Amino acid sequence: MPTISLCMIVKNEEKILSRCLDSLAGIADEIILVDTGSTDRTKKIAARYTKLIYDYTWTDDFAAARNFAFSKAGKDYIYSADADEVLDEENRNRFLQLKKVLPREVEIVQMKYGNQLQFNTIYNYEEEYRPKLFKRERSFVWEEAIHETVRITPVIYDSDIVITHLPQSCHSGRDLRNFERQIREGRKLSKRLHNIYAKELFISGSAEDFQKAAAFFEQSAADTDRDAGEVMEACLVAARAARFDHCVNKFFKYIVKVIAQEGCSEGCYELGEFYLEQEDYSEAAMWFYNARYETTPLLYIQLGGTFALEKLAVCYDGLKMPEQAEEYRRAAEQEDKQKEEQGEEGEA
Repeated sequence: MPTISLCMIVKNEEKILSRCLDSLAGIADEIILVDTGSTDRTKKIAARYTKLIYDYTWTDDFAAARNFAFSKAGKDYIYSADADEVLDEENRNRFLQLKKVLPREVEIVQMKYGNQLQFNTIYNYEEEYRPKLFKRERSFVWEEAIHETVRITPVIYDSDIVITHLPQSCHSGRDLRNFERQIREGRKLSKRLHNIYAKELFISGSAEDFQKAAAFFEQSAADTDRDAGEVMEACLVAARAARFDHCVNKFFKYIVKVIAQEGCSEGCYELGEFYLEQEDYSEAAMWFYNARYETTPLLYIQLGGTFALEKLAVCYDGLKMPEQAEEYRRAAEQEDKQKEEQGEEGEA
C-alpha cells in the first residue's frame, strides 16, 4: 500500500486547522505544515498532529510555498490540502479505500472540489475536479513498439472523492491584489492566469478593481502573442472598465470586438447594462435576452443565467409590462432553486 505525505501551507488558521486535520485522520503517513507567518495559535495546534512544522518567509508566491512544502515530503505520494478543506466520513472512507488499491502507475489523482459557490470564487460550478494527490517521484517509461518514445504526459485518475470547501471568507480581494502586484512588476501573465484574473474580476471585482486592471487588459487586447480567447477576455474586461468610467467610445471600441467574434453572454450582458443605464429598456431587454438565450458564457456562468433573467425583469418593469417582468422573475427564482437542489444532491 502506498504511503502519503500531507503537505499544507498555513497562516493564522487556528479556527479551522483541527477540523481539517481531524477529517484526514488515518490517511496521511506524515504531515508537513509550512507556516508563512502565523501570529495566532496555528503552530501550537499543528504541533498536536506533527513535528514536521517549517517556517517559510512569505513572498506573495503560492507556488514557491507549495514547492517548499513538497520538497520536505518523503512518502510515495503527496496530498496537497488547504486548511479550509474538509473530508466527511463517506469521502474519508473513499480515500482510505483508494489508498489500498491505488495502482503504482497513477501519477496524479483528481478529486472533486465541492461547495465552491458559497463565496465568490473563480469557479462557475459547485463541483469541479482538481489535482490533489501527486506521485512524489515520477518514473519515466518508454512507449510504442516502433518509433518508441518516453511518455511525458502524467497518468491521471479521476476519483469519486469529494472535498468540501468551507472558507471563512472570500479570498478574491487577496487574489486581485496579487494580480495587481504582478502587473506593477511587469510580469506577463500566462494564458491560465490571464483567464483566472478576468474571471475573478467578473465574478467578484468592484468598479475600482476593473479600473485598476483596465490598462493591463487594454494592452493585452492589442497583444499579438495572445490567442483569440485571451483577446476576447481582455476586451470584456476593458469594456466593463470603460462602462464604469462612462467612457462611451472606449466601451464600444472593445465590446464591438467581442460581438464581431463569436459573441458571448458577457458581451451581450454588458450591452444590456449600457442601455439599461440609459433607461432604453427595449434595447437593454434585447441584449439581456441574447445573453440568456442566444449565447454562452465565457467567464461567469451567472451572466448567461440568473443575472440575465433578473435584468430582463427589470427591463420589463421599466417598459410597464408587469406580466412579462414577473415571468422572468419566476424563471430566475426557478433557476436558483434548481442550483440549490443540485448542490444539495452533491452534498448528499
